Amino acid sequence: MVVAHVEQNTSATKNRRSMNKKKARTAANTTQIDGDEEMSSGVIPPLNSNNTAEDDDLMIEFDPTPALEASSAPAFPALPASATQSALKSETRRIPIPPHRMTPIKKDWINIFSPLTEILGLQVRMNVQRRCLEIRTSKATTEIGALQKGADFVKAYALGFDVNDAIALLRMDDLYLDSFEIKDVKTLHGDHLSRAIGRIAGQDGKTKFTIENTSRTRIVLADTKIHIMGSFQNIKIARDAIVSLILGSPPGKVYAGLRTVSSRMKQRAL
Repeated sequence: MVVAHVEQNTSATKNRRSMNKKKARTAANTTQIDGDEEMSSGVIPPLNSNNTAEDDDLMIEFDPTPALEASSAPAFPALPASATQSALKSETRRIPIPPHRMTPIKKDWINIFSPLTEILGLQVRMNVQRRCLEIRTSKATTEIGALQKGADFVKAYALGFDVNDAIALLRMDDLYLDSFEIKDVKTLHGDHLSRAIGRIAGQDGKTKFTIENTSRTRIVLADTKIHIMGSFQNIKIARDAIVSLILGSPPGKVYAGLRTVSSRMKQRAL
């Protein structure tokens, strides 16, 4: 009898707990519904028309120019070219002269240092012991790239170009120098190498002059080395013609290709 009584009491307590939980859930739901109804039933007060008009007046009268002036970067005048060069230290370049060009540079010395001093305002001297030509900037130098132009001019003369052709490097900005060797295109030895050089030069230099006149470049054949001076596009035309001659193409075929290229260049010029 004692055991049965205990079981009845435990079942009664479980029923009471479940009833209490249900009541708590229903009460929470009713409070949430009441709160939603209050929020929905609440009326938002209308905005004051006078306040909105004043705000509009303030927004219209606001001038953003002072803020822009405060945030703008300061303006400085452009510096002259002479200000970029230091007055205490001058830049110097040394261009080596090969032994076979020492005698020609002595003969053309007046034509070499005159453009460097008059056009570029550089100081020039010949160092016979080191076999190099030294140039440096001075107070008369106004152009920033004058030293590089002078070095290119002297280098072109040292490679074998004429003085009048090398002066064009000082007066024009789109002229360049390109150098390569025959072995860079094809490895040749003995008589094969001699015949390749002969095909490039032609009889009495006819082929070389034809390539120069057609592509508007200047070419120097120094043994197995080839130097070309001209604009970027013209150098490519002359180099392609020389490469085809090195590979064994007959001069007549190269002439035909140069004729088509020259006709295209004339059409583009028109």
